[in-house]
Amino acid sequence: MAILDTEAPLHEAHRDNHTHRDVNGGWLRPAVFGAMDGLVSNLALMTGVAGGAVSQHTIVLTGLAGLAAGAFSMAAGEYTSVASQRELVEAELAVERRELRKHPQDEEAELAALYAARGVEPDLAREVARQLSKDPEQALEIHAREELGVDPGDLPSPLVAAVSSFGSFALGALLPVLPYLLGATVLWPAVLLALIGLFACGAVVAKVTARTWWYSGLRQLVLGGAAAGVTYALGSLFGTAVG
Repeated sequence: MAILDTEAPLHEAHRDNHTHRDVNGGWLRPAVFGAMDGLVSNLALMTGVAGGAVSQHTIVLTGLAGLAAGAFSMAAGEYTSVASQRELVEAELAVERRELRKHPQDEEAELAALYAARGVEPDLAREVARQLSKDPEQALEIHAREELGVDPGDLPSPLVAAVSSFGSFALGALLPVLPYLLGATVLWPAVLLALIGLFACGAVVAKVTARTWWYSGLRQLVLGGAAAGVTYALGSLFGTAVG
């Protein structure tokens, strides 16, 4: 029977194509979601107010208030949700650690049964489980991955999520306001810049997720433009009714 040479160097093509990106850092989802949410929500908010035929000062104040309120809200929400998720995982890890300490043989048998269920020969599964269970911390890591689907050493950080969400939302929400801060007196430059930003964000996300850049960018542009158009129409309707 052939023996696997664990010391053999990897083929160059395999090394080049087998480098994975960090998918568990906890920053990508809140950053992407924050930027998109900041762009869409603040653009929609400003166009909705502009539809009511209010002053330029009111539109700018609305945009800045939406930026501040949304950024703090996103950061607080992300911190709370990620912290709660992390605390739940840590509680489950504590349960697993206690079981490994009290019933090590049962946990070893459970791990062997899991490998056997995946097609490993029973004798080999028991031997693998025995060797992996020698180190309690390694055993905890294996059980956490197999049973909970998490890596104890790579849990998402609530602070990273909150900071990423705050910064990206603020940056996204700033784009519709920026033309007014630079002297614009009409709405269309803000809408144009926001739509360009939406397309750019979608294209950048596609580079990270390996989707087609133009499709991802166009999708974000259409969704954001639709939201702005609907809120502008509602603002015009309500503005006329209130007036």
